[in-house]
Amino acid sequence: MDFKRLGRALLFPPLWLLVLLLPVSVVFLVYSMVVLGTESPISMISYVLSTYTLTVWCAKAPYLVRAFKTFKRENKYVVRWFEDEHLRMNVSLYSSLIFNTGYAVFQLWLGVYHGSFWFYSFAVYYISLALMRFFLLRYTRRHEAGERLGEELLRYRACGWLLLLMNLALTVIIFFMVYWNRTFHHHEITTIAMAAYTFTSFTVAIVGIVRYRKCNTPIYSAARAIGLVAASVSVLTLESTMLTTFGDGTMSPLSEKILLATSGGAISAFVLAIALYMIVTSTKQIKLKETENGQ
Repeated sequence: MDFKRLGRALLFPPLWLLVLLLPVSVVFLVYSMVVLGTESPISMISYVLSTYTLTVWCAKAPYLVRAFKTFKRENKYVVRWFEDEHLRMNVSLYSSLIFNTGYAVFQLWLGVYHGSFWFYSFAVYYISLALMRFFLLRYTRRHEAGERLGEELLRYRACGWLLLLMNLALTVIIFFMVYWNRTFHHHEITTIAMAAYTFTSFTVAIVGIVRYRKCNTPIYSAARAIGLVAASVSVLTLESTMLTTFGDGTMSPLSEKILLATSGGAISAFVLAIALYMIVTSTKQIKLKETENGQ
């Protein structure tokens, strides 16, 4: 038996097997941890399978990185995606608008069905996000960033006013969380997925700020601000969910209220500061532009 060849085949399986191993090992591991427990023999098998999957993926990582770089360099569609900032911005706005609109309609339906002001507050929050992204998308579909500075400033200021409206809805949500102890309770797996989504969206928002810092146009600045605000509010939602799901009495109800009130107040103040900054700076630039045109 050629052990060297066997070892290489085990360490570097074909790509189709790599792709198949990933979801199978993840589902198997999660099922073992949640349902079977750590003492089950099947759980032991899932641990071994997960360890093997991680090992072969790490071994294959350098080859995958090189293949991705080659694909990124040679594929014309990928090249356009990474070079065309306007295209990426439009795709981001389209996807966010669809998600915000769908979730707003769902929260509004829940508000009507349950007669709950809690769900109405969430509907107003997501409607505000959808409106802001719709305003920006109507411009970016027809014009490049910086092409019409006056119109961009008006949309930038409109987004600032909508952020103020959204902050009112956010204040109501925080009030419900703290005063009436209205929080979110989900399964542990759902909460972990929410945490992954929240940290990903926050990371994407920070990366967007860094990536577009050289494109100092009002339309891009507004999109960055909206993404950062949405990610910050997601952190508050995640905090409330984790306190409810994983708290298990480790914190007293008063301590949880103080924590939610403190973090919620900080996020609300952060949103208010961004909204006021957008309104004030855009108003000054609009007046300056009008003065220059008048001369």
